[in-house]
Amino acid sequence: MSELLTANRIDEIGALGSASPDPAALVTELVGAVDEGRVADPADTGYALLVAADILKQAGDLADALALASRAIAEQPDEDAYARAVRGGLLLRLGRADEGIGELTALRPRLETDPDATYLIDELAESGHTETAVEWLTGALDAILERTRSQPHESEDAQDAAAAMIYGLAQRRHDLRAELGLPHDEYDNLADRLRAASNHALDALDDGPATLLFWPQAEFDALLLRWPALADSYPTSWDEHRAQLERALVDASGLGGADLGVVAGSVDGLAVFAQEAGSDPTDEETLDGYADSLDEAGVTAWPPGRNDTCWCGSGSKYKKCCLPRSRG
Repeated sequence: MSELLTANRIDEIGALGSASPDPAALVTELVGAVDEGRVADPADTGYALLVAADILKQAGDLADALALASRAIAEQPDEDAYARAVRGGLLLRLGRADEGIGELTALRPRLETDPDATYLIDELAESGHTETAVEWLTGALDAILERTRSQPHESEDAQDAAAAMIYGLAQRRHDLRAELGLPHDEYDNLADRLRAASNHALDALDDGPATLLFWPQAEFDALLLRWPALADSYPTSWDEHRAQLERALVDASGLGGADLGVVAGSVDGLAVFAQEAGSDPTDEETLDGYADSLDEAGVTAWPPGRNDTCWCGSGSKYKKCCLPRSRG
């Protein structure tokens, strides 16, 4: 029997894409595994078809890519939102604007609730509908901010999720408006403020291996309680803290950073380090020195595999946890 197609192999093929010397062979490998029932995890069937569709799209074969996206929807109708977005984008590229916009519009409400739904914006922008993408992002921000104002007693988890989504949507909107040459507005100013608040994480990066200091949830809460002055350097919630680090790591990777990772800190450890160094535990240099002092054996390499446990310690798979936080 032929070898099973694993999630890691699908990831490898997706990374190669149309840059492979023989992209057609990669498409054949993916589709063949689906046809023959050789996908190791049946839940990855749609993923395999969509990676094949993406390779064909990059190669300019939009009609066959559309057929595979439609098949991915039929294979896994209960988890078809991303596949439907891909199909919508392909319809737009094929000049079938009414069908494409219709497909994407049906998914538009997800922008207000699903942090991963910015794939809708990608499909619009990449198919030349950037103004519509900006309009949808503005509407989603309006809705989320209104929800947070009208429901002040939401759970902490709900508030954290809303904060992370506001960050991602505002940054994406800011970038698209810059491409269109539009002047700054209120949401652009918000995006700038939020980005500035997260830039401290990038300060730890240099031209070589880079490890960012990460505070597990209990330690993060204890950190701000013990040293309130750090509220100026860190966000107010742990969820946004891990979202900032994920985005910082993505940024570093895009700038050519290698050997990226996170290392978990502890409040007691920082206190001891600062005392021995005779320094202020809230000082940025102290925090950087503390991160450098931590045992290399405690570094968690980034990024994990899509189906591996997320680096943040939540226990969830990376693809369901912090990976979507980078897509803002």
